[in-house]
Amino acid sequence: MSVPVTHKLQFLKSTINDIDTIFSLYAAAVAYQKTVFNKHWQDFERSLIEREIAEGRQWKIVKGNDVVCIFAIDFTDPLIWGAKDLQPAIYLHRIVTNPLFRGNNFIQDIITWAVHFGKTNDKEFVRMDTWGDNPALIAYYVKSGFQHTGFTTPEKSDTLPKHYEGISLALFEIPIG
Repeated sequence: MSVPVTHKLQFLKSTINDIDTIFSLYAAAVAYQKTVFNKHWQDFERSLIEREIAEGRQWKIVKGNDVVCIFAIDFTDPLIWGAKDLQPAIYLHRIVTNPLFRGNNFIQDIITWAVHFGKTNDKEFVRMDTWGDNPALIAYYVKSGFQHTGFTTPEKSDTLPKHYEGISLALFEIPIG
């Protein structure tokens, strides 16, 4: 059962006090991924999330007292985007909806927020990636307003999460006008 969102949403930087909530939502996301697709995220290092929080790149969407969604941002992603990474962009990562609020289409709110954030920080694109062999998710992001710009297979790297090893990724962007 989902809870519809009827009140204003707040986009706030996550704090270290949110870390247990973040990991709880990641666990819920992985459980859901296992029911709808043949791939899922691997465990994330706590130090990665702590660093994102310290750098102000881990965000939460709050309605009242509820964290309804979380996501991370970055301003560079050369291992995924290659030469296009030289273009100023905000990169969205690990968007997770609280299971109690699934179905509220928070991607639209995130896009609106990211475009505004990008404009105020002199970025030219909002970008993201997902599994390249998930046509339903690719179609969802295109329907949400992203342009599907192609596919890439990242080289193995110690800096990328484990679930990026040996996979094809679909790339998406929205130009910030």
